Amino acid sequence: MNGLPLESRGIPGAGVKYSRALLKVSGEALKGERPYGVDSKAVSFIAQQIKEAVELGVELGLVVGAGNWWRGKEASVQGMDRATADYAGMLATIINALALQDALEREGITTRTQTAFAVQAVAEPYIRRRAIRHLEKGRVVILAAGTGSPYMTTDTAAGLRAVELGAEVLLMSKYKVDGVYDSDPRVNLQAKKFDHITYMEALNLRLDVMDTTALSLCMDNRLPIVVFDMYIAGSLTRILKGESLGTLITDGAGQE
Repeated sequence: MNGLPLESRGIPGAGVKYSRALLKVSGEALKGERPYGVDSKAVSFIAQQIKEAVELGVELGLVVGAGNWWRGKEASVQGMDRATADYAGMLATIINALALQDALEREGITTRTQTAFAVQAVAEPYIRRRAIRHLEKGRVVILAAGTGSPYMTTDTAAGLRAVELGAEVLLMSKYKVDGVYDSDPRVNLQAKKFDHITYMEALNLRLDVMDTTALSLCMDNRLPIVVFDMYIAGSLTRILKGESLGTLITDGAGQE
């Protein structure tokens, strides 16, 4: 499949704030209203939002989670060896990556799926320079299997890949939560939403944004993070164009 013609992709950087971005798609977002697994309507909706971003000319990488199938930490609590449980979770991210790949290609988007360890029958190995070249050619690069190491979350993989690939922003999509709050808004109706916070505030307040390793990595590399609800239609393109949406996390030094 050839994907969108070059002339319909727009000019990278024209009319957008971020010309290269890394989007973290949680497994929870892929299950939609289902109790587990992949919901075709949810995946199709996400693919349409990504298509709109690609049509802006944005170079986009995706890191996928696996919470709709498996959570290694929970499995280890139940007695499974933690490293084994984490590897099982990495395999689950590949299932999600292939589901996203299929949905994107049905939208006419050229994709490349890369994995942190070899699964050569279905995906390329993750090679940084090759991934960058795919991005430069207008392909969406789906990055699966986390970092390839146990004890590391897909949040950490998202931060790591964003820094490695030279992304200008890390977009943390959430499922029906439109930003960072001081408590769970699905439980506390009085929860306060933050429009902009610093990395240190997020760490010190122990806000449920992403794991501390991932957050520290972004802080060390001054990589802006935007936390937003993927299920608000058009939210992805609005953020890429520079609109204030969700919660922006920076070091507070003129990155707003």
